Amino acid sequence: MHDYIKKILTARVYDVAIESPLEIMSRLSRRLNNRVLLKREDLQPVFSFKLRGAYNKIAHLPREALDKGIICASAGNHAQGVALAAQRLGAKATIVMPRTTPAIKIQAVRDRGGKIVLFGDTYDDAYQHARQLEADKGLTFIHPYDDPEVIAGQGTIGMEILRQHPDPIEAIFIAVGGGGLIAGVATYVKFLRPDIKIIGVEPDDAASMHEALKHGQRVTLDHVGLFADGVAVRQVGAETFRLAQQVVDDVILVSTDEICAATKDIFDDTRSITEPAGALGTAGLKKYVERTGITSANLIAINCGANINFDRLRHVAERAELGERREALLAVTIPEQPGSFRRFCQTIGKRSITEFNYRYADARQARVFAGIQLAEGDDEKQRIIAALGDQGYPVVDMSDNEMAKLHVRYMVGGHAPGIRDELLYRFQFPERPGALLKFLTGMAHGWNISLFHYRNHGSDYGRVLVGIQVPAAERARFQQFVQDLNYPYRDETDNPAYRLFLDGQG
Repeated sequence: MHDYIKKILTARVYDVAIESPLEIMSRLSRRLNNRVLLKREDLQPVFSFKLRGAYNKIAHLPREALDKGIICASAGNHAQGVALAAQRLGAKATIVMPRTTPAIKIQAVRDRGGKIVLFGDTYDDAYQHARQLEADKGLTFIHPYDDPEVIAGQGTIGMEILRQHPDPIEAIFIAVGGGGLIAGVATYVKFLRPDIKIIGVEPDDAASMHEALKHGQRVTLDHVGLFADGVAVRQVGAETFRLAQQVVDDVILVSTDEICAATKDIFDDTRSITEPAGALGTAGLKKYVERTGITSANLIAINCGANINFDRLRHVAERAELGERREALLAVTIPEQPGSFRRFCQTIGKRSITEFNYRYADARQARVFAGIQLAEGDDEKQRIIAALGDQGYPVVDMSDNEMAKLHVRYMVGGHAPGIRDELLYRFQFPERPGALLKFLTGMAHGWNISLFHYRNHGSDYGRVLVGIQVPAAERARFQQFVQDLNYPYRDETDNPAYRLFLDGQG
């Protein structure tokens, strides 16, 4: 332990790293009734803490090793740290990365002058290949976590936290992949402040440290989820596990939805966007508060990285409200008859509908996929389900149904054989409660909604696609209704996408 404290105190990290700020998350603090602080490692030059350990290790190498060249295996953040360190110290760096590595991380390594080798689908595949190249070419391997100098470099974060926050701290929440970050931070913190809890946080589909501590030995997971790619490691390091056994109090597992919700929390407080692994600490902190009921405590989460592909934000935004329990996804069966849609909406009340998917299937029943915004979490969801049940509408809760969330919500629809007199219109509804009910109330008796698709995208207007059965003799009256509604609209009945995939007559 003393050797590590000395290594941390003398670590060479500030040639490239900044002392990252420790910022209060005001909004989340109020919500959780605790003082929540965020250690902003996402503000480092490579947008991750990884350059600390990488530079500290490489800076301690003899010149001869630097001249021969260095090599590492990484899913991205360690790679950027190694590339930056090699660039600063005049060494040639070969970086082996899984083919699944986000493009933003690959490009960042190229920008630092690193030679990239893409190999395998996981970190472990890349690791084995890098080790083979090390032996074949006489390079020096820079381990991303299982090395004392790397661990010491990451430990400087713990040194900064205690200096920046001398007041009492209940717990520090730290993302865990291979274990280098938590081993370094926890070793330093526990040496000086053993009263502070050290809580690791892992995705529930990449729980390598959780399983190792549970079984008292390192285990190799059969597979790991890749959403939080920065911590997608099948087995923690030998040295990091040895240290974790001594200094880690607990490991909390969180779901993908909970990670997405934490990403939104960080954005709401800091206006910064973190990568999934970077949000793990905050997700675990929230779960700890929910589990323990603690209040008025100082809680610190480390935001360990912000290297996220822009297109992944679609998934994060889609799942954040579910992770926060602010949205319910329900499958509701209603009678297939005019007016039943309106009665369904009246039962929901003034709550905002976040999503509505429906396509005519038969003349008896209609099955609706509905998203409903919640203000009071699961308790409110149960009240809604009960109210719909009282109206005779069978309900299936799909809020935790992964297939429904990933696939079925986008697949509701298709051809409706035998449907007659269908018009297809695209509308822009004002994004406010009551807009849909106004539409339904203004419809003439006898017009039947045969298709409805809507999803809240966070804009001022909701984009809605509606199929309505209107007999030919009623078309002029329908056109007047659409104009009086005063919502922007477009007739899509002749759109080839409708004819090919939705039209019951096509």
